[in-house]
Amino acid sequence: MNKTSTRVWQSLLAVFCALVALWLVAPSLVVIPLSLSDKPSFAFPPTGWSTRWYSNFFDDPSWLDALTASLKVGLLVVVVATVSGTAAAVALTRSAFRGRQALRAVLLAPMIVPVIVVAIGLYALFLKAQLLGTTFGFVVAHSVLALPFVVIPVTASLQGFDRRLENAAAICGANRWATFRQVTLPLVAPGVLSGALFAFVTSFDEVVMSLFIQSPYLQTLPVKMYASVTRDTDPTIAAAATLILALTTVATLAATLYIARRNRVR
Repeated sequence: MNKTSTRVWQSLLAVFCALVALWLVAPSLVVIPLSLSDKPSFAFPPTGWSTRWYSNFFDDPSWLDALTASLKVGLLVVVVATVSGTAAAVALTRSAFRGRQALRAVLLAPMIVPVIVVAIGLYALFLKAQLLGTTFGFVVAHSVLALPFVVIPVTASLQGFDRRLENAAAICGANRWATFRQVTLPLVAPGVLSGALFAFVTSFDEVVMSLFIQSPYLQTLPVKMYASVTRDTDPTIAAAATLILALTTVATLAATLYIARRNRVR
C-alpha cells in the first residue's frame, strides 16, 4: 500500500471517527439551545432566545439546594472512593493472597450488576439502618458505584510502574508509607486523578440509586431534574442539564490538561 492510499484511509478513518463522535455528543448538545429558548416548551429549534430559565434555576431555592447537595455528595464520594479504591488497587497489585481474583470481581461487580438491583439491596439495608435521605447514606451508596472506576485506572497505573524505584527507596532507608507517598503515589497520580474524576462524575450523574434513597429533605440534582420533567414543561430542566454538562466538561478538560502536562514533563 503506497503513501497516497494510506493517507486516504487515514482521512476516511478520521471522518468516520468524527461522525461517531458527533452522533454521541449531539443529543447532549441539544439541551444548550433548549435552555436559551424564550418559550415555556421543549420545541426545537427555538424560535427566540432568552436567559429566563437560568434565572428560574438560580432564583428557586429547591434547585439550588439540589445542586448544593450534588456537589457536596460528589466531593465526599471523591475522597471516600479515591482513598478506598487506591488502597484496594495497591493491595491487588502488590499482594499475592488466596481469593485475590474473587476480591477483584467483587470490587468490579457494581459495573456489571444492574444499578437497580444494587439500589434495591441498599434500600433494604438503609431502611433498617435509618440512613435513607442522609448525606452519609448517599456517600456510601454512590461510593459503591464509583469504586470500580477508581480501582481500574489505578490498577493499570500500578501494573505499568517500575517496582525497582520502590526497591531503591527502601534501600535508601524509606519505610513503606514513605515509599508510597514520595515515590509511588506521584508516579501513579494520573491514574488516581482519573479515578477521582470518574468517581465525581458517577456520583454527580447518578439518578437510579438516588431515587431509592432520597428523602423530601435531601434530593440531588438528577433526582430533582427527574421529578421536574414528570410534572413541569418549562426548559428550566434544560438549564440544569446545561450546567451539569458544563461542569463535567470543565472537570474533564482540567484533568486531561493536567495529565498531558505531567506526561510532557516526564
